[in-house]
Amino acid sequence: MIRKSEFGEIVQMATDTIRSNKLRSGLTVLGIVIGVAVVIGVSSIGRGLDDNVRELVSSIGSNVIFVFHLDFFTFGRMTDEMRARRELTYDDALAMNDLPHVKAVSAGMRLFRPELGVGSYSVKYQDKKVKNTILEGDMASAKDVFDLPMASGRWFSDFDDEHHLPVVVICYETQHELFGDQDPLGKEINIEGRLFEVIGTVQKIKSVFGGGKDPNDNRVLMPLKTFKTLHPEMKQHVISVKATSHDDMPKAMDEIRELLRRRRKVAFDKPDNFAIMTSDSITDVWNQLTGALFIGMFAISSVGLVVGGVGVMNIMLVSVTERTREIGVRKAIGARKRDILLQFTLEAIMLTMVGGIIGILAGAVVVWVIPMVWPSLPARMSMFWVSFGFSSAAGVGLVFGIYPAWKAANLDPIESLRYE
Repeated sequence: MIRKSEFGEIVQMATDTIRSNKLRSGLTVLGIVIGVAVVIGVSSIGRGLDDNVRELVSSIGSNVIFVFHLDFFTFGRMTDEMRARRELTYDDALAMNDLPHVKAVSAGMRLFRPELGVGSYSVKYQDKKVKNTILEGDMASAKDVFDLPMASGRWFSDFDDEHHLPVVVICYETQHELFGDQDPLGKEINIEGRLFEVIGTVQKIKSVFGGGKDPNDNRVLMPLKTFKTLHPEMKQHVISVKATSHDDMPKAMDEIRELLRRRRKVAFDKPDNFAIMTSDSITDVWNQLTGALFIGMFAISSVGLVVGGVGVMNIMLVSVTERTREIGVRKAIGARKRDILLQFTLEAIMLTMVGGIIGILAGAVVVWVIPMVWPSLPARMSMFWVSFGFSSAAGVGLVFGIYPAWKAANLDPIESLRYE
């Protein structure tokens, strides 16, 4: 049993040894510092992105269901069956209005470049022009489905839709680029050589990447039938459904599935030839896409910890060799094996703990700098990962320091005293 006074002396000796070799100690724990800093930086970026995705899904609504004739997340080439699927129709959306657990339905069309996530149109007002604008047609009920936050003006009505009126609602970025601080209401913008009156504006949308620009902020929204007069060739409706409540979503989805299977004449033994997705599915897909990525990044950062651990072991072995005579003297005047073992183990742990603290501070600086360099990339520190980084550093010191300590403890005192 080691007394408190003895333990204090051993800690003091370990501390003095580290202080007397500041440069060597600093270089020894450099790998630990880098590893911990990377762990905290990566985890902070991941946490920031996850929080933003949850906020974005929340803004869409927890009881919104999306229906399309193709799978929403299709990777690779489509099958022949998928290419042969018939598009959903405007009448399909109207039929869903009568379902018991459906509160509102909207059919919509959108023109954009899916590979880039941005629009392909240029919208003009006088001598100003905004590029990469997404052109979108919606039913009047879209405002009820998505609870769109209007900044000014009004949303288009069923009357506007039925009479194909040239009216539009513009989003934040489109408004800012075309009108600046001017009031856009009542002014006419040019789309494909036709003039459309601005009747409303939408508030800025929360972006997944924090302060960056969201392509959905550069949209021009118009009545669906007005959109079809511009692009009669478009057939692909995306139907958005708002269930009566979040708890009623499974019932609403079953009702939608049954209705579409009946309308599309799908045999009872055949799979659905359409896709149904909820806002929760967006979170699931995000977790799948980013989970493997962040695991890989953590694996890479752990290499720094392992390299740092190997460095600690190497330096501790050198230290044991250099201090062989000192170990012999200590044993000669009564130091036990466990005293030597504890001293060298503490040296290794204290080295890596110092490296862990410096790594945490470096990680905090990285988290602070990232939004300044890339405003679109959010980063939020987590106490869990700070604790994890510090604990990992201390654990590396214990694992990689125990062998040199064991070697020092088992040196023969007589041979150690003869060592030059």
